[in-house]
Amino acid sequence: MKISFDHQAFTWQSYGGMSRSFTILAHELSKLGQDVNIFAGIYRNHYLNQLPKDLVTGFPLKKYPLKSVNFFYYLNHFAMNPLMKAWRPDIIHETYYSFLTPLTYDCARVATVYDMIHEIFPEMFKKDNPSTDWKKAALNRVDHIISISNSTKKDLIDIFGINENKISVVHLCVDSSFAKLSQSKPISLKTKPYILYVGVREGYKNFKQLLNAFSMSKNLMKDFNIIAFGGPKFSSIENKLMNDLGFLEGQIIHILGDDNLLGAYYSQARAFVYPSLYEGFGIPPLESMAYGCPVISSNSSSMPEVIGDAAEFFDPTSCDDMLRALEAVIYSESKIQILKDLGQKRLAHFSPQKFAQDTLSVYKSIL
Repeated sequence: MKISFDHQAFTWQSYGGMSRSFTILAHELSKLGQDVNIFAGIYRNHYLNQLPKDLVTGFPLKKYPLKSVNFFYYLNHFAMNPLMKAWRPDIIHETYYSFLTPLTYDCARVATVYDMIHEIFPEMFKKDNPSTDWKKAALNRVDHIISISNSTKKDLIDIFGINENKISVVHLCVDSSFAKLSQSKPISLKTKPYILYVGVREGYKNFKQLLNAFSMSKNLMKDFNIIAFGGPKFSSIENKLMNDLGFLEGQIIHILGDDNLLGAYYSQARAFVYPSLYEGFGIPPLESMAYGCPVISSNSSSMPEVIGDAAEFFDPTSCDDMLRALEAVIYSESKIQILKDLGQKRLAHFSPQKFAQDTLSVYKSIL
C-alpha cells in the first residue's frame, strides 16, 4: 500500500505531540512493509530528521525566519500537492485541517482528530478564530476520520453530528525512544522532594486549581516543591497567585529542557499530577508510567480511558478532592508502589507497533 502524509504538521511544528505521532506512525508503517512518503516540503520539524531519508520528501531548515510560517505553509501546499498526486498514493493522511483545498486525487483520504478544544472552550480563542471552520471542511472532505480516543469520538458525534460509522478510534502510543531514556544514566537534580506538572498551564489545563488545592495542606506546603516542566515562563498573574496562596519564593520552579531532562524529572518525582479539565488523549501520564512515576490524574474526558486503573483519580473541579488524591499518594509508599506496577502493565496497551497496526487496519477497511 502506498501511504502519503501531507506537510501540515511538519510545517506548523518544530516539536509537538501531533508531528511526533505522525513520524512514529510513518516509521512503523514502513517497518510493516508499506510504501510510505511524507511530503514535508521545506520543513522545520526536528522529528523528521530522525527518520530514514527515503521516507521524507523535502528539505530541512533549523528554523523558519521570524513570522514566515504562513509563507512556508502556502509554499509547501502548492509545491507538494502536485508531487503527491504524481506519486499516486492509495491513501492520503492529512496531518491537520487545511484551509487550502487540496488537489483532486483518485485515492482515499483520512484525517486524524486529536481533540475538540476549540469547540468546547471557545472562550480561550479569538472570536474570529477559523479553526472550527477548517476542521469541519477537512472532516467533510475526507473519506474517514481517525479519532485518538472514544472520548473525542463522542465529542465529534455530539458537536459536529458526524456519523459514527465514519469514525474509527486508534489510540496513540508512547514513543519507544523516549521510554528508552529511562534506562540511561540518571541526572542528579538539586531540589527538595517535588510533584511534577508537565506542559502549558492556561485555561482548561487547570494549573491554578492545582496550586489552590496544594496550598490548602500545611504538610504539602512544608514538605514539597512543585516543578512545572515546559510551557512559557510564569506570568505576572501566576506569580501573584503563588504569592497570595503563601508559596515561598522558589517553591514552584519552572523548567525547560529536552526529553532527557524531562525523563530525569519524571523518574525522580514523588508523583506526576495531571489536573486538566479536558484532553483528547493525554500522553504525559503514559510518559510518567514509562519512568516509573506514579500518576495522579483528573477523571474527566479521555483520562480514565487512557490511564485505566493506573492512577489515583480526582474531580478536577474540586480542590478538596484534588487534595485528597495528592495526599493519598504522596504520603503512602505502598500506594506509590501499586501505581508504579499498574503503570508498567498499562503501557503495554500503547506500543508504537500496535499504533501502526491499528491505523493500517483502518486504511485497509476504507480501501
